[in-house]
Amino acid sequence: MIEKIINIFKIPDLRKKLGIVGFIILVYRLGGHVPVPGINKAALAAVMQNFENSLLGLYDMFAGGFFSQASIFALGIMPYISASIIIQLLGAVIPYFQRLQKEGEEGRKKIIQITRYGTVMIAFMQSIGVAVFLSTYPATSVGPVVPNPGLAFYFVTIVTLVTGTVFIMWLGEQISDHGIGNGISIIIMVGILSRAPHVFFNQIIQIKNDMVNPFQSIILLALMFMVIFIVVLFTTALRKIPVQYAKRVVGRKVYGGQATHIPMRILTAGVMPIIFAQALMFIPNTLASFFPEGNAFGEFIMRVFSPTHAVYSIFFGLMIIVFTYFYTAIAFNPVDVADNMKKQGGFIPGVRPGKNTADFIDNILTRVTLPAAVFLAAVAVFPTILVNIVDGVDYSLASFFGGTSLLIIVGVALDTLQQIESHLVMRHYDGFLKTGKLKGRRRF
Repeated sequence: MIEKIINIFKIPDLRKKLGIVGFIILVYRLGGHVPVPGINKAALAAVMQNFENSLLGLYDMFAGGFFSQASIFALGIMPYISASIIIQLLGAVIPYFQRLQKEGEEGRKKIIQITRYGTVMIAFMQSIGVAVFLSTYPATSVGPVVPNPGLAFYFVTIVTLVTGTVFIMWLGEQISDHGIGNGISIIIMVGILSRAPHVFFNQIIQIKNDMVNPFQSIILLALMFMVIFIVVLFTTALRKIPVQYAKRVVGRKVYGGQATHIPMRILTAGVMPIIFAQALMFIPNTLASFFPEGNAFGEFIMRVFSPTHAVYSIFFGLMIIVFTYFYTAIAFNPVDVADNMKKQGGFIPGVRPGKNTADFIDNILTRVTLPAAVFLAAVAVFPTILVNIVDGVDYSLASFFGGTSLLIIVGVALDTLQQIESHLVMRHYDGFLKTGKLKGRRRF
């Protein structure tokens, strides 16, 4: 394994890409420690302890812990994710966005630009909610969260948080363009991983103080490895569709006449449905933050959409299933696959080329996506079930043993690893595994 890692740094292009990713992650983590002016960090830390097992605590985990630190990166990358969801949904119903999606590179650039504008608007709205929430929260034992609330505080907070979100969005785009992997997903993964030492250290302290049963912690650790194994299994699983190519004579050469497969992934959408669904689940609490402290309706929204509530789990699971189908439809187009096969003289045995082939592929895609979508939803709501049936387990700990955070970490790590693997194989180096190679390495 050490030799395989050394091979990565023997390739100049790959070494440069990984260096860019590492540098941007360093900038992101260091920049996240720059505080927003006018906030009492000690008071905010006391407030965040009350919301550790709520959706606000989950948002803080996705933001890399920067929200509880009153950082300029407190909003994280979630406004960009929300804007991307809205744009993709509009692309399914509005002709203008449908035309942009068909215009190739130019259309993609316009969509990215519109997404950036949407990110600024959503970040602006969320920053207002954060400013109102912090300035109106009752004083704690160490003083008020905002010692001097006023117009100046609102202006500085809104500008700072929006600028921080835009900067994170730019960092993610630089990773995607000049590094390796999906930049936005990597930033989210890094933010989640940064909270892992804190969570596990607290668990060790509780075990030492006899607040938690050590045997229970071992069971939870075993559950985590089991969930990781199942996530890897689903992420790398393939459904092979047999394809036969007819022989063609072009000049003196004969092409085709071979049997191959279409490697259709069971989980075509990857981790994007979870990220999209989680971003939307933050919206109710964001809207509730606009209500003053003590408002009955705002408190009801906060309670119902808490991660440990059954209503939250039901909505979250349903949205993951919907987004899995939605993102699969975007990532894999059966009509395009059928047309390309027909142009190259390929056909599925027993199925007529053209529309029949597209319908056949679409039917298989629908069937294999269902178990993948249900699996994602089940793992995502698993922490809620764990908290409600096991005493002494809080949500922040349960989310690391099986849930959204674990799905994102494993999914993003696998996608990035497969890209690194492809670079190694392309330059005639062995990948990370000599046997049981990653699915991305197999030839069909």
